[in-house]
Amino acid sequence: MKIILADAHTLFREGLQHLLSALDPQAQVLEADDYAGAASLVVEHPDAALALVDLDMPGRDASEPGGGGLERLLALAPGVPVVVLSAREDPAVVRDVLDAGAMGFISKRERAAVMLNALHLVLAGGIYLPPMLLGPAARTHASTALTPRQVEVLHGLANGHANKVIARQLGMSEATVKAHTGAIFRSLEVSNRVQAVRMARRLGLLAPD
Repeated sequence: MKIILADAHTLFREGLQHLLSALDPQAQVLEADDYAGAASLVVEHPDAALALVDLDMPGRDASEPGGGGLERLLALAPGVPVVVLSAREDPAVVRDVLDAGAMGFISKRERAAVMLNALHLVLAGGIYLPPMLLGPAARTHASTALTPRQVEVLHGLANGHANKVIARQLGMSEATVKAHTGAIFRSLEVSNRVQAVRMARRLGLLAPD
């Protein structure tokens, strides 16, 4: 398994390498310390299983949505799942990153076990949402806590469609639909599809019956 690891700080990369060996002892970790280096790696290694990218590396244009350098990187690597690592925990930044096309956002303050679980989810085709989007505040502002893709999945749930049907309609894998559905449940603080649809209608995310 090839994993691209791009972070400006050498000590952080060295520490993360140990964690990645727990993910796969045979993993080949390819390192970069800025967006230009990360871009070169995703072009040279389109078969990489994963790319872990620090949001605030050199080469980032803060004026561009989604982080600028990140958006360019995503465009160069449409087949490589990109997970953003960051010390920032602004929900608006997280949503921008996910809407840009990243498959997850992991705070650098997270425990190793949380990061491993997140990476396993992404490698299985899912999308990892951090807890900052899923707490009580997210329920109060549920319409902004859900990403556009999650809202599309929510509409599929409301129409009674199976995961396979939703996946076909939205052009994603069933595993990704399941990941979105789980994130919706956590955000709305419910445990099944019926409850999710009822809560979404109550919050105005879906039209009433």
